[in-house]
Amino acid sequence: MANDDLQRFLDEIRARVSVVDVVGAKVKLTKKGREYQGLCPFHNEKTPSFTVNESKGFYHCFGCGAHGDIVRFEMEANGLPFMDAVQKLAHQAGLQMPQFTQKDKAEHEEKKSLYEVMEQACAFFEKELRMPAGSEGLKYFTEKRGLSKEIIQKFRLGYAPNNNALMALLKSQGVEEKDMKDLGLIAIPEDTSRRPHDFFRNRVMIPITNKQGKIIAFGGRVMEKIEPKYLNSPETPIFNKRRNLYNLDKAREVAYKEKQLIICEGYMDVIALDRYGFGYAVAPLGTALTEEQIAEAWKVVPEPILCLDGDSPGVKAAMRAVDRVLPILKAGYSLQFLFLPDNMDPDEYLQAHGHDSFAALLKKTRPLIDILWQKYTENEDSSTPEKKALIEKTLLSEVAKITDPTVRSYYAQEIKNRIYLNFRQTAWQKDAANHPAPSPQVIARSVPPFASHCEEQSNAAISPYSRVIARSDSDAAISNSRNSHYPQVSLPPRRGRLGEGENKPSYFSRNRNARPALNHTIAASPETLRQSANAEQDKNISFIIAAMLIYPELIDDYEEQIYYDDIKNDGLKQLLQQMADICHEAETPLTGDELCEKLLKQAPNSPVKTLWELGMLKKQNPFINDLRKNVEKSLSEMKLRGMEEEIKKLTAEVCQNFNEETYLRLTELKKERDAILAAAAEPEN
Repeated sequence: MANDDLQRFLDEIRARVSVVDVVGAKVKLTKKGREYQGLCPFHNEKTPSFTVNESKGFYHCFGCGAHGDIVRFEMEANGLPFMDAVQKLAHQAGLQMPQFTQKDKAEHEEKKSLYEVMEQACAFFEKELRMPAGSEGLKYFTEKRGLSKEIIQKFRLGYAPNNNALMALLKSQGVEEKDMKDLGLIAIPEDTSRRPHDFFRNRVMIPITNKQGKIIAFGGRVMEKIEPKYLNSPETPIFNKRRNLYNLDKAREVAYKEKQLIICEGYMDVIALDRYGFGYAVAPLGTALTEEQIAEAWKVVPEPILCLDGDSPGVKAAMRAVDRVLPILKAGYSLQFLFLPDNMDPDEYLQAHGHDSFAALLKKTRPLIDILWQKYTENEDSSTPEKKALIEKTLLSEVAKITDPTVRSYYAQEIKNRIYLNFRQTAWQKDAANHPAPSPQVIARSVPPFASHCEEQSNAAISPYSRVIARSDSDAAISNSRNSHYPQVSLPPRRGRLGEGENKPSYFSRNRNARPALNHTIAASPETLRQSANAEQDKNISFIIAAMLIYPELIDDYEEQIYYDDIKNDGLKQLLQQMADICHEAETPLTGDELCEKLLKQAPNSPVKTLWELGMLKKQNPFINDLRKNVEKSLSEMKLRGMEEEIKKLTAEVCQNFNEETYLRLTELKKERDAILAAAAEPEN
């Protein structure tokens, strides 16, 4: 392998493999400001003096003087020879190990690296911007874009003259034409009668860096209205446009601190945002956002904000991003979306409205699920059942692309909920949701406490339905003082009739005009959740099962949100499975009474006989929308209880052995828990 090829291979390894990951496999590291710190593996010490700098790609010990990059660390910390260290790192980077010669190691140290060539080119463009030939470029940056000299210097902006001056300079420094071509700095025409020439001409230049801050490519922009507006470096041995994000080296530390990362469409958007105080912006490199770039962004924050122009191309870019991110979604990691108004890009919006207005927009981002829903429902014809079914099928087929089973399950449930709310509700259900029924005049009455009621149920040798009382106009609110899980509700007047014989199910005509609004409240604080016992979960499951026995259509809506393995009560778990099986096997939708009859026929000793919540709900006869709200609150309480268990576990892991991914998961989990609790605390309209 030639010496320059070896250098390129090593540079590629360094670009792909994080020095923090390599050192962190051997040393327990803790983030301190912009660096990581730990106990030096090369000498005994009790106070950390060993640091790792991710942006610069090296480690250094202030105690013993050990210093180097990932290759040297593998050699010295693990006692590996050079070739073995390179082979180990190549495997970690996902690269195939090439054939090396014995002279490679010594020669690659002496040769000018490709990064050094790119650094020379960048310095050349910077200098040309301040020459007479670059006056138009400087005017473009300062007058049209409003950039200060400090911003121009920070981003190392430059100008490519309309000649071959760069090629001449590099030749004088001993750089071969082949290397210039490989780096995308010159073009060599296929027509041998034409001479090689500079790739970038008469364009303002934006250098592109890798995570370590080394120049790997350039973006050249024209100053007039000609195409192509941007000319970007081609793929080179050190530049892969799918894997890198513009400005990530500068934005990463600020994004860590602000806990936000903005992904824009172009270079100038990033520079404009930095100019106005948003130093945590990055951009793709001449392509749509890729899976690799999303993965890089996730290393910084779990939910970066994709900031797009409000025009048609911006919306299309959002839809492409949805396609890219869906298969790689994982718990706690996604994208947020921000569409700027009036078809403006970030630069235009900031110049028109300023910092504070843009900061306010950042608080009004849209989640990925909203964009997915918009993509397949906006402007789609849903006038017939068949067309509605097609929309649902398409959405669920997109959700099926999510590889993480937990995330996929929640997305499927959310899509089903939206399908129901938009397409499947009957006219009276939608009317009930928009116009709640007035509360009737009722008299309070108490139901026997939970424990004594269960005992009474278990000792009674009668049908579970014969205890459902047909009420007169004097029936009133249930007040269960010993079980705050079910609050007081108002019972409207209603007529009822029993079938022939006391052992047959009771059927009640539904009074659509007077129904109670259930108001199930969930635990109000993390401490309450931590103290909740399994009995609390059983009450939630019992209530959900009872709701499904009143309205079997709720089984399809909420079955996927219930994790059977988490149900502690075996009887309730089996009952729920039987209900789901019966409904799925039925040729036509079942009523609640039909479902109960089939359950008792299939299992005469089914727990449905002692399910007092069923009798309670039959007496209240609530709207399905009211039940739906309470089922969702019960599921939220169960979810919160599970979150508290996971938070406790992750907290212990972080305290015992700090890991950034675990810490981010813990932070997001707490954020999600607090959001659910805050939403539960808000009064309903």
